[in-house]
Amino acid sequence: MRPAGKFVGSILKDLRKMTKVGTNLLEIDDFVKQRIEGRPGAESCYVDYAPDFGTGPFAHYICTSVNDAVLHGVPFDYALKEGDLLSLDLAINVDGWVGDSAISFVVGEHADPEDLKIIKATEDALKAGIAQAKPGNRLGDISSAIGDVAHANGYTVNLEFGGHGVGHIMHGDPHVANDGKAHHGYRLRNGLVIAIEPWFLRTTDEIYQDSKDGWTLRSADGSRGAHTEHTIAITDDGPIILTARDE
Repeated sequence: MRPAGKFVGSILKDLRKMTKVGTNLLEIDDFVKQRIEGRPGAESCYVDYAPDFGTGPFAHYICTSVNDAVLHGVPFDYALKEGDLLSLDLAINVDGWVGDSAISFVVGEHADPEDLKIIKATEDALKAGIAQAKPGNRLGDISSAIGDVAHANGYTVNLEFGGHGVGHIMHGDPHVANDGKAHHGYRLRNGLVIAIEPWFLRTTDEIYQDSKDGWTLRSADGSRGAHTEHTIAITDDGPIILTARDE
C-alpha cells in the first residue's frame, strides 16, 4: 500500500503549494485527473462512486470543501478568495490498493485566527490518534485521543462520519469514530490499515447535505470546519503513515 499512499501524499503536497487566491476548484479537480491519468495502474476512488450517503455517482477526482463545507465537497466553478478555508480529500487506487488522505489550509496571506486554531486542532487530534494506533490497543483508544483534543479546544464532535478501514476499497471496516471510550472496541492488530480523519466545526457538530449537489456536507449553523486525514498501517514496530507528505 506504500505506492498508493505516497502518490496521494505527493499530489496533496503539490496542491497545497499551487493553490492560491483565484485558483478555481475545477482547476484543482483537473490537476488530480491529469496526475491519475499519467500514472500507470492508478484509478480514482471517487469517479462513479455511489454510496448510500451520497446522491447519485460522484463525478469528480477530489473532494473540495470550502468554509462551511467540511466533507464530500463537490468541485464547482468557484475561484478561491483571500481567507477561504479549503479542505482537500483525496483517495486513489494504485495497482489494486488504496491511499486516502486530507488536508485543510487557509488560502492567501490573511487567515482568521479561529481558522488556524481549528486546522491545528484537527492536526493535533490526528497525531494523538496515530500515537494510539498500535497492536494491543483498541479502536476506542484512537477515538478517545481524538475526542480529547477536540474537547480541549472547545469543539464538539459529530459521530456520523469518521475514519475507516482501507485496503482494496476506500471505505471498509472498521469504522473509526472521532470520539469514544478508551479501552473499548475492536482490538488493533499488526497489519491492519485504517484511515484516521478528525474533522471539527467551530460552533456545532450538526451537518446537512447540500441539496444543490447531493453530496457536500455543510455545518448547520454556517460555521467553518477543518478536516485532516492519513492512511495508517498498524505494525509491531509502530504506526506507519502511508500518506505522509514529507513536510
